[in-house]
Amino acid sequence: MRWLWSHLRRHPQHLAGFLGGSLVMIVLNAAVPLFTGDAFDAVLGERGEPASALWAITLAMLALVTARGLSDLVARMGSEVLAKRLERDARDELYVALLGKSQTFHNRQRVGDLMARAANDIRQLSIMISPGVDLIVDSWLNGLVPFFFIAAIDPRLLLVPGVYTLVFVFALRHYMRRLNPVSTRMREQFGELNAGLNQAVRGIEVIKVTAQEGQERRRFRADARLYRDSFVRNGLIQARYLPTFLYAFAVAGALGHGLMLQGAGAITVGDLVAYMGLVVMLGFPTQISIFTFSLVQIGIASSRRILDIIGAEAELEQRHDGRAAPIAGEIVFEDVTFGYDEGDPVLRGVTFSVRPGETVAIVGETGSGKSTLTKLVPRIYDVTSGRILVDGVDVRDWDLDSLRSQISTIEQDIVLFSRSVAENIAFSLGQRADREAVVRAAEDAQAAEFIAELDDGYDTVIGERGVTLSGGQRQRLAIARALLTEPAILVLDDSTSAIDSATEDLIQQAIGRVLDGRTTLLITHRLSQIRWADKVLLLRRGELVDYGTHDELIRRSRLYRRIFSHYDEVEVAADAAAGPPAGPGEPKAPVLESEQGRAR
Repeated sequence: MRWLWSHLRRHPQHLAGFLGGSLVMIVLNAAVPLFTGDAFDAVLGERGEPASALWAITLAMLALVTARGLSDLVARMGSEVLAKRLERDARDELYVALLGKSQTFHNRQRVGDLMARAANDIRQLSIMISPGVDLIVDSWLNGLVPFFFIAAIDPRLLLVPGVYTLVFVFALRHYMRRLNPVSTRMREQFGELNAGLNQAVRGIEVIKVTAQEGQERRRFRADARLYRDSFVRNGLIQARYLPTFLYAFAVAGALGHGLMLQGAGAITVGDLVAYMGLVVMLGFPTQISIFTFSLVQIGIASSRRILDIIGAEAELEQRHDGRAAPIAGEIVFEDVTFGYDEGDPVLRGVTFSVRPGETVAIVGETGSGKSTLTKLVPRIYDVTSGRILVDGVDVRDWDLDSLRSQISTIEQDIVLFSRSVAENIAFSLGQRADREAVVRAAEDAQAAEFIAELDDGYDTVIGERGVTLSGGQRQRLAIARALLTEPAILVLDDSTSAIDSATEDLIQQAIGRVLDGRTTLLITHRLSQIRWADKVLLLRRGELVDYGTHDELIRRSRLYRRIFSHYDEVEVAADAAAGPPAGPGEPKAPVLESEQGRAR
């Protein structure tokens, strides 16, 4: 509730208009029964008023109704603006929070559930304010203001409304307690339903290829049934809402009590009419509460789900005074260990250094931690122990924007957006690149030729995640995006795996020109790429077991030769023939200090 209030109080004018307009409207509305009672007394002549008094009452009611309409307009406009601004501000806050969360956080989340929170749960906040809180304020004022007018007629008339109000408050409290867990479950079940739907849509190709439409249909029906059942439970609680039943007895009791006082001459017929008109106003909070409090409970449950995301602990802490400077490209790993949450570390005791402008190839069997190692440099993840230095400064002491803006990564799983080709290439510069720079980057990445064949060239809107393009075309666009930033450090994660050899040769030539003076981390198994690396790091099960040039590792490392034996690379046999592994009595090439004394 404090979080919701912190957003609402940012708009004091609209909040005052909503609350003030509602109060004035209800007060004027409560005065209508009094004028009606006066009209009855004037007609019956119970107070000796002349018949001309009816004209004065009529004009007064006309003015009252007009003022009531204007105040109601102010109140409704205030509540609607508050609702929409709360929705806007909460969505902005949630989006900024999601952008600021670490990759570890996003790895734990289901995209469908996040979308449900960002779309439907945020929307529920707006519905909670208008009509939810809007009607609750009106209903509570309708339940409170009439008491002052009833007391003005005769304080004894407060007996029945007072007893009913006490019973109503206790019954409403019981209703809210029963409704809260059901409303929370409704929102959670909607997230489950949306997450399952998102997974099915994203994996539709696998579902069709494996002919699992029936299984997915049954799974979706099961989730939809649970979501429906939560609505049924909510309806059952509303069906047992007690105040609507008690209100009928309250009206009957109020009428009987009023007739007794009128018969005793304590009040007039007009007073009785006014009193019953005020009692009828109590029916509004009674009837509307069954609907409005359900909206509020759903809104509160939605706000909790949103705050769970916003308030989730951030694994990455960014220093506001972090270093922001041009990067030369020196990278040093000092006894780095890293693991994802609980479980065995993915990397253990990794130590190496890269001089500015060097190209370092990282090789190893599947699951050895190659991609994870490269993600630690731009702080996609934080090390568990040890430290990583860029230009002699711990990456945790760098300003994240400054660090990441000077590091470009081209991964095997290319992420493109449903935007134009030019916008996808310029994405890394925040769309600030001019068309000439975009075209030059595309030419360097050997993408200009296929872009020219598209219907609208660089203005062609590609499908989400680039599904309308081939794997090689997507990779070339990703390379163009990375080249456009002119990074100080470039990470290539098997980035030419989907490109034919001829195109790869052209791209390598382009990359070779761009890499001049830049540090490069290259994950690949292709000897054609490894050969021009200054250094090769060999990983096994998260440990750096050896490093050196390609020729050095071929001669002395059986693991290195075994890795390449799975590929049709004729150079392996030739290089392997250059010499067997060093024997016990033969001199060995230098290895890492952490590897000294360990059996190979």
